[in-house]
Amino acid sequence: MLSPERLALPDYEYLAQRHVLTYVEDAVCQLLENKEDISQYGIARFFTEYFNSVCQGTHILFREFSFIQATPHNRASFLRAFWRCFRTVGKNGDLLTMREYHCLLQLLCPDFPLELTQKAARIVLMDDAMDCLMSFSDFLFAFQVQFYYSEFLESVAAIYQDLLSGKNPNTVIVPTSSSGQHRQRPSVGEAGTLEGVEASLFYQCLENLCDRHKYSCPPPALVKEVLSNVQRLTFYGFLVALSKHHGINQALGALPDRGDLMHDPAMDEELERLVLRWRPHRSSRQHRAKEPGAFGCQRRDKLEALQTVPPALAPTPCLYQWEPRE
Repeated sequence: MLSPERLALPDYEYLAQRHVLTYVEDAVCQLLENKEDISQYGIARFFTEYFNSVCQGTHILFREFSFIQATPHNRASFLRAFWRCFRTVGKNGDLLTMREYHCLLQLLCPDFPLELTQKAARIVLMDDAMDCLMSFSDFLFAFQVQFYYSEFLESVAAIYQDLLSGKNPNTVIVPTSSSGQHRQRPSVGEAGTLEGVEASLFYQCLENLCDRHKYSCPPPALVKEVLSNVQRLTFYGFLVALSKHHGINQALGALPDRGDLMHDPAMDEELERLVLRWRPHRSSRQHRAKEPGAFGCQRRDKLEALQTVPPALAPTPCLYQWEPRE
């Protein structure tokens, strides 16, 4: 059934809002690249499976970064997949460095840029050394804000620097007080003696930025709520507040609440089925590995080596890659 939102928009506007053409183009490219394999079960079936994977959010696995960041839905799907695949890191209480988290991201997206991981880690670590250990939940919620709102935050950083130095930001600031007078901006000297910038002035700039920004940005009402609790704040203080705000996490809709982060009954059930299927094969392989011969010794050595991999660095099996049904 068509939603009221769909019926209220012109066709072209709805297609643009949902990035439908992006997915059609990607599907056609994949069809052309794999036409020999796809011809075995039909083009119609391929498109059905492709768009089912888009709806389920499994279409972004092992794809290039340019595709992962192409749409808000892709970004939310990648965040959800990262959480589900590596939730056991947090469940086991393991602490990892920024480089180790980046390695986990690259398991899902081989060309994921290091810079984004560094920016997310800086939200958690602030001025501490970047090789410090971080919990999974702290990194995940900081990464969510930095990754999903990356273009918006670049503009916010530029506005913050302008305000900090006493310059006029590129954003047009409209006075909101009844007197119609502009707030007096701090001079360069005053900005140097005070920590951060004035929160109310900062919000005026961000409110106009949200109105005209073409990329996803946090709901302005929630941004106002974050900034209304302080008189002054730093840029990283603002990012920390965004990453910890319950309403922003709900509005984005990719991750569960912090209290439910380690719970995923559907995935746990699927993993149990995998383990039960894997145990008989593992017993059979171990039996063959004990037989005389160089090959058996090599297999046994490899099994023992795999068993010694630290659980924090061993990726949880990923079940989302699209495959044609039999």
